[in-house]
Amino acid sequence: MREILRSKIHRCWVTGSNLDYVGSIIIDRELMEKADIWEFEKVVICNANNGNRWETYALPGERGSGTISVQGPGARMCHKGDCLVILSYEVTDHPVEPRMILTDENNRFLEYIEGAMYAEPASIF
Repeated sequence: MREILRSKIHRCWVTGSNLDYVGSIIIDRELMEKADIWEFEKVVICNANNGNRWETYALPGERGSGTISVQGPGARMCHKGDCLVILSYEVTDHPVEPRMILTDENNRFLEYIEGAMYAEPASIF
């Protein structure tokens, strides 16, 4: 069995945070659906601004709101406006085609990223 990338929201921006919460990241429901991230699914958050990386679980925010809100201890790992990459993985015994999406500066879905693992790095930004 291998742990393989299953979902990725590439380059979304923190819209808010709340330290006084149990935990999680609240993600616009539309982005969760397009990236195939489930409610309460474990996700890895990578902060492109400061290099912080942590695990939490996903909760759906209002559809179409562009919400990316970091809750609980993760709120210490980022600031409003920071650029994040949100990942989820699957344990499997066969190859998986990940569902990867790109968002604009307002966290609106732009496009699916296909074959990005083999692309030049600048072409997926």
